[in-house]
Amino acid sequence: MGAGCSLLPSFSLGAFQEEFTRNQLIGKGNPDISGDSYTSTMHRETAQALKKMSTAAATEGIKIEVVSAYRSFDRQKQIFEGKYKRFTGQGLSPMEAIEKIIEYSTIPGTSRHHWGTDLDLIDANAPRPESVLQAQHYHGKGPFCKFKEWMDKHAESFGFYEVYTDNANRKGFEYEPWHFSYAPVSIPMLKAYEKLDVKAILQEESIMGHEHFTDEFITKYRKENILDINPKLLS
Repeated sequence: MGAGCSLLPSFSLGAFQEEFTRNQLIGKGNPDISGDSYTSTMHRETAQALKKMSTAAATEGIKIEVVSAYRSFDRQKQIFEGKYKRFTGQGLSPMEAIEKIIEYSTIPGTSRHHWGTDLDLIDANAPRPESVLQAQHYHGKGPFCKFKEWMDKHAESFGFYEVYTDNANRKGFEYEPWHFSYAPVSIPMLKAYEKLDVKAILQEESIMGHEHFTDEFITKYRKENILDINPKLLS
């Protein structure tokens, strides 16, 4: 552990308690979200923890850069439906298109980025590849290896946990070494989210392709994509 040791804080997962509305949980408005740009907009508690973690990382030559933070329902809908149109236009069936999309992208209304607690991170001091969010950049001789090593050692001390880990037994979304969640807020939000009727929400919001979201699909998606994550983010 380097010079950032003295900056490592302590936190309690049980310290943050709040009632969450349906709209907060699906990205349609959250009074706790702050920020003035796409990459700075996030939950206020997440922002405070990120600032502390960034200060510690800077002492070891790492400049933490956020490339994606809070993402609204409408923005996620644009992403999902844009891919849905493209893939079905290429000849994939609706279900084939949906399965391809959810390798990395969430269905709107189900994204952890809706909560403002989850961030996609890189090291701004490292050489910047054309496409930054690729797992290969965080391993071997990739530009973000130093960042990855630092985060593996220190991120949890600030409350941040990798969400979609490199676990061969994990299902759902592919491995994302850039995606971290601020657990003190995201854990209670996930608990509240689990009480929602996801299928009903997707039908109410008229998500493109929603007629293919069968009970079987939703059950599988909930189990694998929403809940098959780093177990430290489940309780």
